[in-house]
Amino acid sequence: MAYAIETLNLSKRFPIRRGLVDFLPWQNKWLTALDKVNISVAPGEIFGLVGPNGGGKTTLIKMLCTLLLPDEGKAYVNRYDVASQPAEVKKSIGYFLEGERSFYFRLSGRQNLTFFATLQNINGHYAKNRIEEVLELLELSPHADRLFMDYSGGMRQRLSLARALLHEPVILFLDEPTKSLDPVAAHNFRKFLKEELAKGRGTTLFIATHSLEEAKYLCDRIAFLDQGSIKALGDFERIENFLSYKFVL
Repeated sequence: MAYAIETLNLSKRFPIRRGLVDFLPWQNKWLTALDKVNISVAPGEIFGLVGPNGGGKTTLIKMLCTLLLPDEGKAYVNRYDVASQPAEVKKSIGYFLEGERSFYFRLSGRQNLTFFATLQNINGHYAKNRIEEVLELLELSPHADRLFMDYSGGMRQRLSLARALLHEPVILFLDEPTKSLDPVAAHNFRKFLKEELAKGRGTTLFIATHSLEEAKYLCDRIAFLDQGSIKALGDFERIENFLSYKFVL
């Protein structure tokens, strides 16, 4: 089977920062952020990543998005090697960041999307039509010419998703997609991801979240990542049983 996402013994370490007085190059200490992680995600699947802060979720997503290189092991996204074929990987994916990051507050929603489309080499009539499509898709058309600074939290999240969808990615990575949203906005956002993107368009979703309820609603399978290792993997019931057992102990 050709997986949308696959990792083989994927590992990543970071040096632990210390004071200048204690620094000796031959005595470096390392923090293992990921330790031999093995996962496989089928095309069109919604795959969830849960775990505590510092467990390695964001590190794993950054590696799959080519923002970090692995120290050991292999990772493939849309069958491309993240280390040796980063350009091909980037063409295949969208990366959803928290709403306010990197947007220009004194530009309108439409102007922001035009700017990011240009950065992605999406130009001309196709860019204009695609921007209108994603604005309509995310129900932002009535607000497209308002300044970003005047957007609500939910609108900023939707514009961030619109930016990620500009080049029609087949795989979408989302890191805490409903963080800071009110319950109604969060519900609507999750429904859009599941019904419109995954079921309606066949987009593969890879979602890191702290919310078990969000993972239960959205995900076909879930991996529990803690201290850089996969501790449990399966459907929600399996993860829930694992957490109950761990809590009892």
